Amino acid sequence: MTEQQLPVVVIGAGPAGLAAAVHLLEQGLEPLLLEAGETAGSAVRDWSHVRLFSTWGEVTDPAAEKLLAPTGWVRPDAATYPTGGDWHERYLQPLADVLGERVRVGATVTGVSRVGRDRIVDADREKQPFVLHITTADGSEERIFARAVIDASGTWTTPSPAGGSGLAALGEKAAADRITYRVPDLKDPAVRARYAGKRTAVIGSGASAFTALAYLADLARADDGTGTHGVWILRRGISGSTFGGGEADQLPARGALGLAAKAAVDNGYADAVTGFRTDTIDRDGDGRLILVGEDGQRLDPVDEVIVLTGFRPDLTFLDELRLGLDERLQAPVELAPLIDPNQHSCGTVYPHGHRELSHPEQGIYLVGMKSYGRAPTFLATTGYEQVRSVAAAIAGDIEAADRVELTLPETGVCGGAGLFDEPDATKNDSEGGGCCATPTTLQIGIGAPPASGGC
Repeated sequence: MTEQQLPVVVIGAGPAGLAAAVHLLEQGLEPLLLEAGETAGSAVRDWSHVRLFSTWGEVTDPAAEKLLAPTGWVRPDAATYPTGGDWHERYLQPLADVLGERVRVGATVTGVSRVGRDRIVDADREKQPFVLHITTADGSEERIFARAVIDASGTWTTPSPAGGSGLAALGEKAAADRITYRVPDLKDPAVRARYAGKRTAVIGSGASAFTALAYLADLARADDGTGTHGVWILRRGISGSTFGGGEADQLPARGALGLAAKAAVDNGYADAVTGFRTDTIDRDGDGRLILVGEDGQRLDPVDEVIVLTGFRPDLTFLDELRLGLDERLQAPVELAPLIDPNQHSCGTVYPHGHRELSHPEQGIYLVGMKSYGRAPTFLATTGYEQVRSVAAAIAGDIEAADRVELTLPETGVCGGAGLFDEPDATKNDSEGGGCCATPTTLQIGIGAPPASGGC
């Protein structure tokens, strides 16, 4: 089989991976999707209880809709908000069913290289097809050859730890029975019993942390007087941008998440501890967990800890390829400056494609959540535009690959990543440069009065 007859292998059959397969088919290329889970979209199914902050109209790919239409598929109301379970059942799984045998589940990619060329060898490197080693559900090993590789495996399996240094806190692994790295499903009776009447620390500052705080506040209201309480742990200080864009967010449900987290604190269902970077997780005599900061500060004991500090890409199986990744975000070097939370201010990264996603190793692309490395706030529509461009580039249609076919909503958040070491040093300066005023620090924390403004 010649290289041109080989498939384009897509790693991961989630939203971006499935869309990549559809766009490859539109370009006359044959895709092969390798999904480690038991079903397509298995990561999305894992958080089936969580409602998206994007509407149906923002989480389906137009090309995929065209492929689904002849099957009798009915497009959900574009203005409504699906849960992860809805997204999987009503879109991802039907799309995988249409793609049929092009989707292989239970296939874990353990390595990618060039045939006969390790990372070091230059000679005729680009003339060699890719080779992928996979492990199947029964433990057997296989070798698959590809003309190009699109890695859409996401970051779901590699959550970041609680430790403020990016490493696991001392004692974090030993406390695994009391720690979760996912938003809990409090509608599940067993899960609800785990958190009801308990004091739970939530570590993180993004949409997932907002969601967990809102869920715990709902539980506290429903179980009034039982002692259900949240402790929100933030590594930075709280500023005007901490709770997201609020009413200024062009995705209203995303803005509402931040406002719900603020309400949880304002209404006394959670305390906010700022400027705290977890160093150690100890246990007291009753087995409860004590979080110890890098500065030695010890917080009051908690029963459970929910760690929602983001995700990071698994790059281990790509180690024999020559990737051009930013040293901080582990995202493609051309994309990284556009999404760096240390620099990013108002709005959302502009639509981008194959040029920002390319690497020194030609023919390999990281797309979807994985393309953002450790950066947050990825939208499904961004992934769909990425794979449309990448599929066109692999097919040699550079004009289509360079064309922008997407307008992204603004976040309504200004001021970059917020405060880090100076939680009380920010002041409002409407005459300063940039797109908007510097965020104002809110006086929220244990022992502090509620923040002004309410919800």
